[in-house]
Amino acid sequence: MAKNLTLSTFSPLNSLKKPIIPIVLIHGWGLNSGVWQPLLALFNDNKDSHYQLITIDLPGFGLNSDLDITPYSLTNICQHIEQVIDQPAIYLGWSLGGLIATEMSLKYPEKVLALITVASSPYFVEQQVNHWPGIKAQVLDNFHKQLANDTEKTISGFLKIQAMGSPHIRQDLKLISQLVMAHPLPDQKVLAHSLKLLSQCDLRRQLTDIKQPFLRLYGLNDSLIPKTVIEKIRHLAPDSDEYLFESASHAPFISHLDEFHQVLSDWLASI
Repeated sequence: MAKNLTLSTFSPLNSLKKPIIPIVLIHGWGLNSGVWQPLLALFNDNKDSHYQLITIDLPGFGLNSDLDITPYSLTNICQHIEQVIDQPAIYLGWSLGGLIATEMSLKYPEKVLALITVASSPYFVEQQVNHWPGIKAQVLDNFHKQLANDTEKTISGFLKIQAMGSPHIRQDLKLISQLVMAHPLPDQKVLAHSLKLLSQCDLRRQLTDIKQPFLRLYGLNDSLIPKTVIEKIRHLAPDSDEYLFESASHAPFISHLDEFHQVLSDWLASI
């Protein structure tokens, strides 16, 4: 029998007696759902919240570290998610998770009430030909090579890049590391396969097909998703909303937690 994804569900006290709306949180490459703990705590403290937060560890990561899928593709990952989320939900994806959340909104539009991407892009790799800003191909190639030698060291190096540019880099790095290391680390094979998603998947042309409310969140000092790509994505998704966190890097929900929660709450209330 095929194994399903394991979920974690958090339901704050709903004193407003409104219908409960699920929000599915999808983490980024190399990490796991532990990164969402500070945001979950804020929602839990809000006694008027009517959102049920669901965190998902991608196949091979965290609570699903023993789940092996072949091929490791956006299509297969989204099929697994669709099988375990049995009702329409808001999808919020960070970095690689944003790519997966976007694919969910395209492949299963009836299951996605709204789409939120955080520090993400429809295509992550820099292209000189058409002036597309992104991660330099050499950086991704180096990660592939490092994975074969030392998985934990590669993840630690990736964490440092994500915190780079934050006004309190050491604090952010320490917190992210603590949250992530509390769960099982993925193996080298899963990391290599999921890294290929960042280097190969291209959803730029499909952005115009997204009909759900769509919010894009960025960090001004993000070294992985450069600010120059924001205007290009805006052109591809002109009906979407966006917000730029000043002095934030790749993880604004860590470095700017209160502001992130406020921006997210305000936007959710507006749709």
